[in-house]
Amino acid sequence: MSYQKIVIVGNLGRDPEMRYTPTGQGVTNFSVATNRQYTASSGEKVKETTWFRISAWGRQAETCNQYLKSGSRVLVEGRMNPDKETGNPRVFQRNDGSSGSSYEIVSERVVFLTSRDEQVPLDQGQVQQADSDSVDDIPF
Repeated sequence: MSYQKIVIVGNLGRDPEMRYTPTGQGVTNFSVATNRQYTASSGEKVKETTWFRISAWGRQAETCNQYLKSGSRVLVEGRMNPDKETGNPRVFQRNDGSSGSSYEIVSERVVFLTSRDEQVPLDQGQVQQADSDSVDDIPF
């Protein structure tokens, strides 16, 4: 028996998008950015952003679509969904020619960490809302 679970906490890069499968099942897709900051051995501060593509299904999809928006802070629990051809994250080329990758998660649970009217905290070392230039580089 094998098992996997991933838990991430981050902010939505843009508003969720909901659609329905031909069988009528709802699915909502959204992207979540997580940031990590550290000091390199050279003393330089380094900021890494990792993007995750999230798929929520059924009633959870409807709730996510209704209450989440760009900048919302969420905790997502789910399983990784690798590229079917390679078994790895999906690799893509950005508008500026550099390479990027996206990690896809099928959510089992989404916890809203930001209330509807609350603004995303930007000054406490937490994940910040992505600016529009960096979001445009993501192919979804």
